Amino acid sequence: MKKLVLEFLAQLAENNNREWFQSHKKDYEEAKNEVMFIVNSIIPLIAKFDDYVKFVEAKDCMFRIFRDVRFSKDKSPYKINMGAWITRSGRKSPGPGYYIHFQPGGSFLAAGVYMPNPDQLKKIRKEIYYNVTEFKSILNEKKLKKYSDGLTEIDKAKLPPKDFPKDFQEIELLKHRHYTVSYPLRDEMIDSEHFIELTGIVFRAMYPVNSFLKRALED
Repeated sequence: MKKLVLEFLAQLAENNNREWFQSHKKDYEEAKNEVMFIVNSIIPLIAKFDDYVKFVEAKDCMFRIFRDVRFSKDKSPYKINMGAWITRSGRKSPGPGYYIHFQPGGSFLAAGVYMPNPDQLKKIRKEIYYNVTEFKSILNEKKLKKYSDGLTEIDKAKLPPKDFPKDFQEIELLKHRHYTVSYPLRDEMIDSEHFIELTGIVFRAMYPVNSFLKRALED
């Protein structure tokens, strides 16, 4: 069944218009329901080691497939992926969480904090600055390195952030604007009968990153 999610998204990428979507509404609902089932199955696995997500439901975590095209040159009405942000308050929560992304040839699992506001970003950087040895040991943990190469290198600042010494030995860690780790998924992995189990294992390996970030934002 999980295969139908990628099949629908592949077709949508080639037919990203309202007429096609309306005529394939049933296919969309089936794909959406499958993603919802997957997310609802994953939440209890995460809750075993992170009770932060204990009471959230899939419907609160899943992102809408409709794009906001008001300020975009690309007027395609639909996203060509489906995803869910699993954390205490679901997709609207800015705190550390777990993300699952479905897209043909581009699916992945991730954890951490994405797009923190300036105050949150400063808190995270400060926590890393004062506890850099601990943070590095988390990133170098064997269980995590089995699935992740470290912090995701996206939208990284070119200059050291102000309010921190420029000669700080681990200044590169403070240049990140997002603090996330990710694990790429091949299409065939998603259709495996062990996919949900694998997702729980990967998120468990990523949990120490979220635990550190949660502490940073709560202090």
